[in-house]
Amino acid sequence: MATVLVLATATGCDSGEKGTSQAASVPTGLGQFYGQKPSWKGCRSGFECATVQVPLDYTKPSGEKVDISLIRLPAEDKSERIGSLLTNPGGPGGSGVDFVRQAARTFGNDLRRRFDIVGFDPRGVASSAPVSCNTGPQLDEFFATDASPDDPNETNKLGSESKAFAQRCKAKADAELPYVGTVNAARDMDVLRAALGDQKLTYYGASYGTYLGAFYAEQFPKNVRALVLDGAVDPKLSSTDLLIEQAKGFETALRAFADDCVKSGGCPFGSTSDAVVAKVSAFLTSTDKKPLTNTRDSRKVTESLAVMGIARALYVKEYWPVLRQALTQAMQKGDGTLLIALADEMVERKANGTYSNQTDANMAVNCVDKPNPPNLAAYGKAAEQAKKVAPRFGPFVVWGGLPCVYWPAQTEQAPKPITAEGAAPIVVIGTIRDPATPYKWAQNLAGQLSSGVLLTFDGDGHTAYLQGNSCITKATDDYLINADPPKNGTTCR
Repeated sequence: MATVLVLATATGCDSGEKGTSQAASVPTGLGQFYGQKPSWKGCRSGFECATVQVPLDYTKPSGEKVDISLIRLPAEDKSERIGSLLTNPGGPGGSGVDFVRQAARTFGNDLRRRFDIVGFDPRGVASSAPVSCNTGPQLDEFFATDASPDDPNETNKLGSESKAFAQRCKAKADAELPYVGTVNAARDMDVLRAALGDQKLTYYGASYGTYLGAFYAEQFPKNVRALVLDGAVDPKLSSTDLLIEQAKGFETALRAFADDCVKSGGCPFGSTSDAVVAKVSAFLTSTDKKPLTNTRDSRKVTESLAVMGIARALYVKEYWPVLRQALTQAMQKGDGTLLIALADEMVERKANGTYSNQTDANMAVNCVDKPNPPNLAAYGKAAEQAKKVAPRFGPFVVWGGLPCVYWPAQTEQAPKPITAEGAAPIVVIGTIRDPATPYKWAQNLAGQLSSGVLLTFDGDGHTAYLQGNSCITKATDDYLINADPPKNGTTCR
């Protein structure tokens, strides 16, 4: 399972606007990159687009270059403009350009008035030198493969599919793969900060974007103005521990869905939360033996695709009624159409059977960011451990990272806490029943950061900002505008 987001003519901002002077400190040998001035052009509906160049390998700045795609929604009040709010929607593999195009106008009114809302596709993602390894049919086969193997044959099949995934990436993107990790993406962000004309960085990162933001703060603590890390990832966890803890988060979210179904009345899966969870478990077991049909295309809805569809709906509480309908159709009629539609949305599969490069980029970044288990057997042990603590999601989430065992680019840099000594206050937001980034990760990251401030949302779904909670919106916007964080430990409901 892959985790698993305009004027006809426009000009750049005037260099005399508030908060736009370039930082004096430029890393040695990188002046040509830090001194860039993007050529902004209108790209529909009030947005402006541009590209900025970064070196593929920062140790060889005169070598190959990568074009990073940018988009911005300019500040509504130029006289009160503070600077740029750089954003990242997560993934890894999510398009920041698409995110800003879709979500920029949902940011707080005061924030949009005083900041350009800026998105970028990180290296390897979408329109920034995308890692592209697999065809649509190849990904269909990869996602349909049983990711909860019950015997050696199924385990070997999963291994062969994962190895083929890695080999295709080696064949098509081998030279790029060592450089798509978070450390380099964070360095790119500092180039973007300078190119945008900001002396210090103001940033909103969601999900994996918190990991990217934390790495930025670790490398450039003096360049931090205000960072919001929403739906935090704990940087000190190993690759498999991260997956096991994430699987537990989905179990927590499934329990919350079950509670809600029972409380809303007429729940078709049982009269208690335990009964609902048991019904879902039995359904998944039956789907493993007999996949469902769907009316969208000829694909069978395997257990893996059913789990992926459920997981997608757990990301957003507003999807829970859709999940209720999808499970009802699947259980009562053997119709997996809604479930596979949710699964397709999760991995950005299009109606014509093609995919965005989200899955390829997700694997490329994850596999190079942390050391990976050495072989199939080691992954099997981690999956068994995950099954004990997360019976429904554990094996699927853990086995989903198996291509990393065979990945051509590896790191020996062990995970460690991030402290970002010397950085200005950094706000970390955690949602108590977040399915994908468990709340304790936010607690842990806020505790690791020397200037971390924890803001808690007592709610459901993945991440908190942009979910409509007025308390979270006000606390976040006030901090980003004034660089004055909320009181550590503040809780919004």
